[in-house]
Amino acid sequence: RRTRGDGNVTALLGSILAITVRAGTSLVYATVGEIYTERAGILNLGVEGMMIMGAVCGFAAAFSSGSVWAGVATAIIVGGLLALIHAFPTITLRADQTVSGLAITIFGSGLASFLGQRLGPDGHPLVGLIGPKFGKLEIPGLSSIPFLGKALFTQDLLVYIMYLLVPIAWFYLYKTRPGLHLRAVGEDPQAADAMGVSVTATRYLYTILGGMLAGLGGAHLSLAYTPGWTEGMTAGRGWIAIALVIFATWNPLRSVIG
Repeated sequence: RRTRGDGNVTALLGSILAITVRAGTSLVYATVGEIYTERAGILNLGVEGMMIMGAVCGFAAAFSSGSVWAGVATAIIVGGLLALIHAFPTITLRADQTVSGLAITIFGSGLASFLGQRLGPDGHPLVGLIGPKFGKLEIPGLSSIPFLGKALFTQDLLVYIMYLLVPIAWFYLYKTRPGLHLRAVGEDPQAADAMGVSVTATRYLYTILGGMLAGLGGAHLSLAYTPGWTEGMTAGRGWIAIALVIFATWNPLRSVIG
């Protein structure tokens, strides 16, 4: 017979799963982006800086415009621009990738702190402001599935986009010709060049894509997970994402388990 204690345990486990999915969404975005960047042969240690810049700029844009989608777009653009700054010295100038990535993290963290104190109304800090946010959405039918329904299908829209992103990223990487070219560039750039694949263009493309997804991960923090801005709100998630890439063995599907 089902007891009240069993129901409490089930509810507790369901709540833990729901929080885990919500908290892990920003990590999955950043991890998938870093997987693509590293598959192209570029190590990006600037993920932390890109995430926190995406968080502050995304929230500031959403607050000033009243639109969460303006915040998302701004975060993606800012992440891509920081990735471009990383791509130029490492790909074109062949500078040390580790040094460049660390510089991006230091630069992004410092700039985010500076902007967070000045992007509010009349140049005041963003801390304490309440702006638009992604609310929870129940998917009819799926949200009523016992145990998993409330945890997985009563989430914000960016979580649902993450559900779609992961299998699409896996399929693209392993089942398409552009994905094959990407893996070839990372594993044997000389062979890829002999096949007619532009190594430089491919590395630029996926480094920028990785930065855009890192920025989106930051936007999820400030627009959905803990709406608002607080200094240091990424709390090392960029470094966790880099570790998850290794844990996932550069496979998007395994990153979800991590």
